[in-house]
Amino acid sequence: MFWQTTRFALDLTRPQVMGIVNVTPDSFFDGGRHGSTAAALRHCEQLLKDGADILDIGGESTRPGSPAVGLDEELARVLPLVRGAVGLGVPISVDTYKPEVMQAVLDLGADIINDIWALRQPGAAQTVARHPRCGLCLMHMHGDPQTMQVAPMAGDVLPQLLSFLELSAQALQALGVKKTQIVLDPGIGFGKTVAQNFALLARQRELLTLGYPLLAGWSRKSSLGAVTGLDVDQRLQPSVAAALLAVERGARIVRVHDVRETVQALTVWRAMEAGQAGAAIAPR
Repeated sequence: MFWQTTRFALDLTRPQVMGIVNVTPDSFFDGGRHGSTAAALRHCEQLLKDGADILDIGGESTRPGSPAVGLDEELARVLPLVRGAVGLGVPISVDTYKPEVMQAVLDLGADIINDIWALRQPGAAQTVARHPRCGLCLMHMHGDPQTMQVAPMAGDVLPQLLSFLELSAQALQALGVKKTQIVLDPGIGFGKTVAQNFALLARQRELLTLGYPLLAGWSRKSSLGAVTGLDVDQRLQPSVAAALLAVERGARIVRVHDVRETVQALTVWRAMEAGQAGAAIAPR
């Protein structure tokens, strides 16, 4: 199992940790912390020291109720950092839904486009299809960031996710995108209730029937606060627990703010997996 990206074929037999690098003033957890390019690049370097396998750069907050950011502003936030980050020797992902931003960062050598709209914006799918090796993450979102939690989904969301994600991936492949370039994200918190988010985690393996690797993004999210009563800056332990549960249920990439702690937890999980494998083949 691997994920083809612009410069790297990522081995997904080992869960990959995607470190979040927000260059935004208003992201729900780390908005404004890495405002300058120099500060953001230092943060990238620290995440790599902490064990990140992938860096995910975002120039527009997608928290519930967040306002849209203009094209010029997003380019000004993202391009200088991507230009520096592509020299760090790891896959660089850019979290964007604007085809103009996709084109610009891919021209700079970015490896992955991570799109909350699953390339539904006009021209987005055609833009990435012109880059035959770039990695793509297609996320499910109900509504848009301004309205998604005002009117979340109703009922059992899994059948709707299965249909949407399968059709989105098939539409890309019809444009010439290879299946190995595609990863799917159920979009935890994007237009779903707390109960629906945890139901998706419990039934996450059913998404594997689509035949694509899964990315899980639970880090610091409000559903964790809803069940623990913790504010966003206190949600480290719930975030690590959710990442482990997602990996246990088949996720191959976890997108996190707290890289070091997640990597440590996954190291223990892998040791357990290796122990189980050893016990299975040990002579009786």
